[in-house]
Amino acid sequence: MRIARFVTPDGRTAIGRLIDDRTAEALIGALFGALEFAPARLPVARFLPPVEPPNVFAIGRNYRAHAAETGAAVPERPLIFMKPTTALLGDGGTIVLPAAAPAEVDYEAELAVVIGRPARRVSEDRALDFVLGYTCANDVSARDCQRNDKQWARAKGFDTFCPLGPWLVTADALDPADLRIRSRLNGRIMQDARTSAMLHSCRALVSYLSHQFTLLPGTVILTGTPEGVGMARTPPVFLRAGDRIEVEIEGIGTLTNTVADPAAP
Repeated sequence: MRIARFVTPDGRTAIGRLIDDRTAEALIGALFGALEFAPARLPVARFLPPVEPPNVFAIGRNYRAHAAETGAAVPERPLIFMKPTTALLGDGGTIVLPAAAPAEVDYEAELAVVIGRPARRVSEDRALDFVLGYTCANDVSARDCQRNDKQWARAKGFDTFCPLGPWLVTADALDPADLRIRSRLNGRIMQDARTSAMLHSCRALVSYLSHQFTLLPGTVILTGTPEGVGMARTPPVFLRAGDRIEVEIEGIGTLTNTVADPAAP
């Protein structure tokens, strides 16, 4: 099942089960309960991020080949950081190059996990029972800030630096263990890997994070990016105004965003 948050042509925000890419049956009640949908159909004008998360956790260096291409060591345990919810951006939205650091903004295609019910200290065996579904994510990163700040909060937290969507595929319809994940920049394939190459699986990540934090319904977990990022290329390839960046994940769909220079103050 595909569930989306979207805006209707008359400006209303709704959540629904997609019938096709532009039509949905509206959700009755809460997203984090028994899913029930009205028979009446709503038109979809544009997609919003599939959930409004209380927290966005992300995992660094979760693909060995990506760690190698950046010259970084593979961490023994999941390397956790957070992205602010103000960085969220929906499918079709515009990634804005920050005025403070526009020169080295990079893309990172990632599978995102969305938690469906409170999870605290859950075992790996049961971890996926707490997942509502999966979606595409782009962990946009300002590499100069990442390098100079010696930590990642600013580099990965600018407004529009967490594109998410276009919709959520429910956990009963998708096995995250071995999905093809790709990014395309202006139609050119930049990353092409499988989630089976993760050092820590979705199951392991949900369990591990739940032993560090309470994972509330709607929590988003970005599971790391494979090799092929712009900073590791010769010469480096960074996002520029006018670019079109896509994240495609097998069984989910394609998250598409354009890039723009910062607006004048």
